Amino acid sequence: MQTEVAIPLASGGEVAATLGGEPGSPMVVFAHGSGSSRHSRRNRQVAAVLEAGGMQTLLLDLLTEPEERVDLVTREHRFDIELLTNRLIEATHWVEKREPGSIIGLFGASTGAAAALRAAAHRPESIAAVVSRGGRTDLAGPDLERVDAAVLLIVGGDDPEVLRLNLDSLTHLNGRSDLTLIAGATHLFEEPGKLEEVADLALDWFRRHLGDAHRR
Repeated sequence: MQTEVAIPLASGGEVAATLGGEPGSPMVVFAHGSGSSRHSRRNRQVAAVLEAGGMQTLLLDLLTEPEERVDLVTREHRFDIELLTNRLIEATHWVEKREPGSIIGLFGASTGAAAALRAAAHRPESIAAVVSRGGRTDLAGPDLERVDAAVLLIVGGDDPEVLRLNLDSLTHLNGRSDLTLIAGATHLFEEPGKLEEVADLALDWFRRHLGDAHRR
C-alpha cells in the first residue's frame, strides 16, 4: 500500500513523500541522487523489495516545489549536501512523531548517500543502518568518522572512480561497515539483474541491523 504524504519543514513549506509498507515495521528512508526525485525508478524498485521483505519505506523529495523549479535551471540545490542532510533529518523527526520508537535506516544513492551518512552522524540515537548505492560518500566529509550506524557501501565493479572514493571512505568509518562490489555493474546499475542484487543486499543489511535494533 502506497500513501502520498507531505512533510512540513521548520523553515516553512513542505516536501512530498511516498510512504509504503506495514505500520510498525522498521522504516527505511530513501535519499535520491542529484537531479532525481521520490519517483526515481531505481529507488522505487529497491523499495518494493524492502516492503515485500517486511520493511516500511519513505521515498521523499529532498527539495520543495519552488526549490525544484530553481534547481532545474541553476542546479544549485542538488549538490547542496548540507541542505539535503537537513531534509533527511527533518524526515526522521517526522517518522518518529508519526510512529514513536521507530527504528530507522537510510538508503542513499549518489549525492543522497552523502546526505544519508551525514544525517546518521547527527542522529545516532535514531538511525541504526545506512546503505549507499554508488554513493558520493566523499561528500560526507569529516562526518564519516562520527557515523555509529551500520554502513553498507555498494559499488559497481565497472565504476572505478566511485569505487576509489568508497574505499577511502571505508577507512574513515569507525562503526560496523562493509563494501560490496557488484561485478559488471556501472554507476547506475542499469545492467540486467544488477539492481536486483542491490535490493537483495540492502534487504539483508536492513534486516540484520534494523531487526536487531527493533528487538532491543
